[in-house]
Amino acid sequence: MIKHMWNVSIEEACRIQEDLKKNIVISNEDYHVASVAGIDICYEKGSRLASCVIAVLSFPGLSLLGFTHVEGEVAFPYIPGLFAFREGPLVEKAFMKLGFKPDIYLFDGQGIAHPRGIGIASHMGVILDIATIGCAKSYLTGTYKMPGVEKGCKNPILIHGIISGYALRTKEDIRPMFISPGHKTGLKTSTDITLACSTRYRIPEPIRLAHILSRKLIRQGIIS
Repeated sequence: MIKHMWNVSIEEACRIQEDLKKNIVISNEDYHVASVAGIDICYEKGSRLASCVIAVLSFPGLSLLGFTHVEGEVAFPYIPGLFAFREGPLVEKAFMKLGFKPDIYLFDGQGIAHPRGIGIASHMGVILDIATIGCAKSYLTGTYKMPGVEKGCKNPILIHGIISGYALRTKEDIRPMFISPGHKTGLKTSTDITLACSTRYRIPEPIRLAHILSRKLIRQGIIS
């Protein structure tokens, strides 16, 4: 694992990203995946309190194997491109509570399809030394053409002429997801795993389930 300070200035956060980016590994090799994790953070309305859930599912069956969660106060402001500094501390704490480590982690955020090439999926992949995929609901940077309406259609996200991810249709005639490798994964693995984890919904099942669980914890007042 790589450690760094989380409570830093915007300038220092950008410098940390540039240093960490040198450690990103993009692997185009296929490997055996028996379990996948989805990570999501929900916030208590009107406060900085949040709940982070890591839900672990079997693969390809997508049955829930277990989950862990942590609660805490988010300190870093919401700044596009620096999402890891806002949610990373909670993700790191939840990761340390996992009883076993799944093969790959799906993040609700960007991988390398990021202005500095290191979104939250890449950032956390590097510092935790895990295989990660960025599964963002919204486009952040680069250029792309809208894919066809059928599930599985995709078009590349180009950043400076290089394919950094895909706009992937995970559900027919619904807005695409923006998928990119995080760390220790490649373009093909990222899209294949995401598509295999997408069942009846736009959001891949591991992330969707983590979101449901984190919302439930908020409603139950776990972090009050």
